Amino acid sequence: MSAATGVMGEASAVAAPIVDIRNLTVTFTGGRRPVHAVSGVDLRLERGEVLALLGESGSGKSVTLRSLLRLHPEKRTQIAGAMQVAGEDLMTLSGRALADFRGRRVSMIFQEPLLALDPVYTVGDQITETILRHESVSRQAARARALALLRRVRIPSPERRLDAFPHEMSGGMRQRAMIALALACNPEVLLADEPTTALDATVQIQILLLLRELQRELGLSVILVTHDIGVAVEVADRVAVMYAGRIVETGLVRDVIRNPSHPYTQGLLASRAHGAMAAARLEAIPGAPPDLADLPPGCAFAPRCRHSEASCLTSQPLAKTVAAGHLVRCVRV
Repeated sequence: MSAATGVMGEASAVAAPIVDIRNLTVTFTGGRRPVHAVSGVDLRLERGEVLALLGESGSGKSVTLRSLLRLHPEKRTQIAGAMQVAGEDLMTLSGRALADFRGRRVSMIFQEPLLALDPVYTVGDQITETILRHESVSRQAARARALALLRRVRIPSPERRLDAFPHEMSGGMRQRAMIALALACNPEVLLADEPTTALDATVQIQILLLLRELQRELGLSVILVTHDIGVAVEVADRVAVMYAGRIVETGLVRDVIRNPSHPYTQGLLASRAHGAMAAARLEAIPGAPPDLADLPPGCAFAPRCRHSEASCLTSQPLAKTVAAGHLVRCVRV
C-alpha cells in the first residue's frame, strides 16, 4: 500500500489520481424538505491507495460512495460537482455507458450481502452473469472463473458453495462471496461500504486481512467506509473524517491518529476504548448530529464543540494545512 498524500482539491504534482471528486453536493428531494446529504466534498484517491472515510452514521460517507456509481434514484436526487475515475467524467455517463462502467471500472462491496445478493439465484450464477455481462467469454469459462474467485477469497468447499443460495451461507462466507462478485471483472477501483459491520469480531479480522491482501496483490485502489477507527488504522493509508456531509480533516492515518486537529476527530478518538483504559470512563461527544435538512450557516459541529466561538456559527471554515497532506477545516487551526 502506498503512502500517498493530498486531498481536498489540492493538485497532484506527480500523477493524476484515479478518483478525483471536486465540490460534490448530493441533495435528496423526495421528502417535505430537501436533505443536504453531501455538501461540497473534495476527495482524491491515488492509484494503489486505500482511503478510509470515517465518521458517525448519517455523516454522508455511504452517500459519497454510492455517488461514484450513480446509484441514487435520479428523480429524487440532485447531484452537482465533478467526479472523474481515471479521467472519465462520471457526470456525463448514462444508460448503457453507465451500466458498462459499473462493475468493470468501479465495483462495490455492500454492507449487508444478504440484501445485496439476489436470493433466487445461486452465488455461482450471480458471479457468472456478472462476467458474461462485461466480457466476451463462454458460460463455461465464466463459471470456471467464478469458482477460481471463490477459491481466491478462501471460501471453504468452493465447488459446493458455487451452487449455494445466499441464505445457505454464513455471514462471513456471504461477505467473501460479495468480495468475489466485486472482483469478478477486475475493477480498477473497489468501494467497500462498512464491509465488516454485521460480522462478529473474529470474522471481521479475517475479512479485513483478506481485503488488505487482495488490495496489495491486485494493486487495487480502495475507498473504505467505516465508523470504526480501528478498521481505518488496520487497513488504510489515508483517512478522511466526515461530519454532516463535509470532510473536516484528512491526512495520512498515522498523522491524523497521532495529531487529531479537528475537535470532531478528537472526540471520535476519545470515545474509543482500548486495552490500556479498561477501567476508564469514555468521553462522549455531547449533543447529536445536525438535521441535514436544516444545516446551520457556519460549522455544523459548532453546537457540539466545546471550543466554538462566534465566527464558527456564521461562516464555513476553510481547509488549512497542519502538515504535508494533513488538512483541517477549523478556525482554531
